[in-house]
Amino acid sequence: MSLPVVEPPERGAVDGSGDDEGGAVAGLVLAAGEGTRFGKENKLLVPVGGEPVVVRAVRTLLDSRVGPVTVVVGHEADRVREALSDLPVRTVENPRYREGQATSVEVGIGALPEDAPGVLIALGDMPFVDPGTVSALRRAYRAGRGTALAAAADGRRGNPVLFDRQHFDALVGLEGDVGGRGVLREEGVLVETGDPGVIRDVDRPADLPD
Repeated sequence: MSLPVVEPPERGAVDGSGDDEGGAVAGLVLAAGEGTRFGKENKLLVPVGGEPVVVRAVRTLLDSRVGPVTVVVGHEADRVREALSDLPVRTVENPRYREGQATSVEVGIGALPEDAPGVLIALGDMPFVDPGTVSALRRAYRAGRGTALAAAADGRRGNPVLFDRQHFDALVGLEGDVGGRGVLREEGVLVETGDPGVIRDVDRPADLPD
């Protein structure tokens, strides 16, 4: 079933405040997987534009002022933590990362601040998302466009995704390698961003820019 597509409000159009960066939506980056299709090298640590893939992905959230930002690590956890050591983020380890992405979502949700009204979940292998896309998702959320929102490009669902706290229990109850897709299928909307980075991940070496 296709999801409805909505446009985000214009910058400054939410709450009449002129500040579309406000609010306390927490950031969560999933960076625990092995990435076996990439080969022997850890794809999260491969440089893109002079920085490791995972650092670029995390900076997207920091540059859009989502916070606090938590990163779930697993495979080669110490190396990923080291790559992120200069950034103002918290890392938490998922010892069950081989069981699928849902376990990282569970660990990440459990590490969020108790007063976070929602969470924006990004993937550590998606370094090409524009920070403005994160802001667009937050504006759509604050404007009441939905409680489970996914970034889209030309109507194609991508990442990151944003969930209101009312969905946290459902997210924690997921199994396997599904992330938040189960919740989105039931109650989600797509926020059209026009950002091709939301559907561009680093899965294989050929996905890296020349």
